[in-house]
Amino acid sequence: MIRYALKCNADHAFESWFASAGAFDSLKAAGMVVCPECGSTEVEKTLMAPRVRPARKAAPAPAAETKETALTKPANEVEEKLAELRKHVEANSDYVGLSFAAEARKMHDGEIPHRSIYGEAKADEAKALLEDGVPVAPLPFMPTRKTN
Repeated sequence: MIRYALKCNADHAFESWFASAGAFDSLKAAGMVVCPECGSTEVEKTLMAPRVRPARKAAPAPAAETKETALTKPANEVEEKLAELRKHVEANSDYVGLSFAAEARKMHDGEIPHRSIYGEAKADEAKALLEDGVPVAPLPFMPTRKTN
């Protein structure tokens, strides 16, 4: 696997993983490498420094930005808005996990009181809910799985 820093013709920067350099070239030629922000297929690789593992006896990397903070810190305005949405959903809704479809259906049928919930559902369960008129919508993020 190889990760490339990419940029579209509208100057939007993003990263993506590819099976190989050849895979990137063939996907780009087929118009399948697309900017996630504007949908442009005019995408080019940008200059990027490789990540090299330090020697075993080398001093640890500075703690300024660890893998965890790099993954959780919003990189742009879109990610910042998604983080705000996630925080709002988690603060104002109950996480019901994998029983989302059953809970949503019970509320729709009047078996239990209505409340704001979020969770996970298989594609066929979500489709069945929509076909039955149950008002559900996908979230643009994966819920944080809560454990005991």
